[in-house]
Amino acid sequence: MYVLILKSTQVCYALTMKYLGIDYGSKRVGVAVSDETGKFAFAKAVLTNDKTLLQTIHKICIDEKVEAIVLGESKNYDGKDNPIMKQIARHKGELETEIGVPVYLEPEFMTSSQAERLGEKDSSQNRRSGLSTRSPKSKNEMLDASAAALILQSYLDKI
Repeated sequence: MYVLILKSTQVCYALTMKYLGIDYGSKRVGVAVSDETGKFAFAKAVLTNDKTLLQTIHKICIDEKVEAIVLGESKNYDGKDNPIMKQIARHKGELETEIGVPVYLEPEFMTSSQAERLGEKDSSQNRRSGLSTRSPKSKNEMLDASAAALILQSYLDKI
């Protein structure tokens, strides 16, 4: 999508694009979407990694008008692929073929841990302010989606 931006006597065109971020896991897959400007990432959903995963992601891409996907690239401390990278690489190919949008890999390192820490910080701030806190079960409900948002935001900050 192109947006026309008028600046005094100049006419500029800015390319805007909506992105989908994915934190791929063997059991659960976190999903995040960007705003229409492609500047901010928001946690969207946690999906079960089953035979309907690709269909569900495709539907989200259509509903959200996604034009590109950012998939977390899992490496260890030495920069070598984690065991799940084989599944991630296969999933990347399936996404490109089935959905037909570009899929970019974004290095992810400890994003689930970071998302959990951010959730704990929010929870403790709510306790101090008197707001009700989430139950332990719901506390981790959107953890993978938050990790996907961190992956996507990292990518968006670079472009």
